[in-house]
Amino acid sequence: MDKEETIKMFDMTDYYIGLGLALCSSGFIGASFIIKKKALVQISLSSGRRAANGGYGYLSNWLWWFGLSMMAFGEVFNFAAYAFAPASVVTPLGALSVIVAAILSSKYLNEQLNLLAKIGCFMCIIGSTVMVIHSPKEEQVDTLEDLLQKLTEPGFIIYTSIMLIIIFSIFFYFGPRYGSSNVVVYVIMCSTSGSLTVMWCKGLGLAIRETISGQSEFTNWLTYIFIVLLITFVCIQMNYLNKALDTFNTSVVTPVYYVMFTTLVITASAILFKEWEHLQLNDIIGIICGFLITVTAIFMLNTFRDVDMSRSHFAWRTRQPITRKSTIEESAQTSALIKNNTQYGTRNV
Repeated sequence: MDKEETIKMFDMTDYYIGLGLALCSSGFIGASFIIKKKALVQISLSSGRRAANGGYGYLSNWLWWFGLSMMAFGEVFNFAAYAFAPASVVTPLGALSVIVAAILSSKYLNEQLNLLAKIGCFMCIIGSTVMVIHSPKEEQVDTLEDLLQKLTEPGFIIYTSIMLIIIFSIFFYFGPRYGSSNVVVYVIMCSTSGSLTVMWCKGLGLAIRETISGQSEFTNWLTYIFIVLLITFVCIQMNYLNKALDTFNTSVVTPVYYVMFTTLVITASAILFKEWEHLQLNDIIGIICGFLITVTAIFMLNTFRDVDMSRSHFAWRTRQPITRKSTIEESAQTSALIKNNTQYGTRNV
């Protein structure tokens, strides 16, 4: 009994370590966007050539390098989080970086954060909290041999095959023909490759974790397969994400990408690690509701953040006197009173 309680406490400790790393990752990544943007604004104000026009003046700016370092720390924390917590928890928490960036941009970049955007930030926190509370606890994978056995199961092989078919179809056919006119094409490419990237990331994280604990996994061929696959799929994901952001508005790309990427990561993780097998119905409903709340919040935050809207636009309604439309009976009584009153004359009404 004591042994079972010890194992349970160890598992929950890993879970909360991963949760903390994911939150730190969101904070660092969100702040890095603002710091790098601040550096680019300084360069443009100093009559330097902007990055959008092919300039590289930011490479000599210490503030830009500081922002890049913050992003590197955030990605390291995000990578480590996948080694401790389920991917279905770590991935949705990436939405919090959008909140951090939105709040800091309104303070340090003088960008607008209206009432609807603030409500979106609050809803995003609520949705992420609900998902964490109801999140599944993934099936324990202690060694790379266990992970290899799961990778060769029919369910994950079928999922991987479908993702590869989609990737090759977009790369050779749909991307060149429809990528520049339909945002879904590039975003699907990012999401499919990104969902597999997370799986390879979890495998490499497990190898590093086992190596730190004393059992070197860098003599295992599977570790190097994970490294090659991780680099390959990260390059594909980043390439098509940059294409999407360069072609379409950020307010469109961000919510669509978040929905597709998070959905596919949760699906892949559920197939590979069987995270949803022992979930109760209330937890499943809670995860779905939390996900929908977060998606709605991301949509509101990105779509309405530039709309000129604040509490002052609604305050006038509370200060205006209440006017009531007169009924037909009241209109008839008023007409009769005017007709019978001599000071209004003897005109017919």
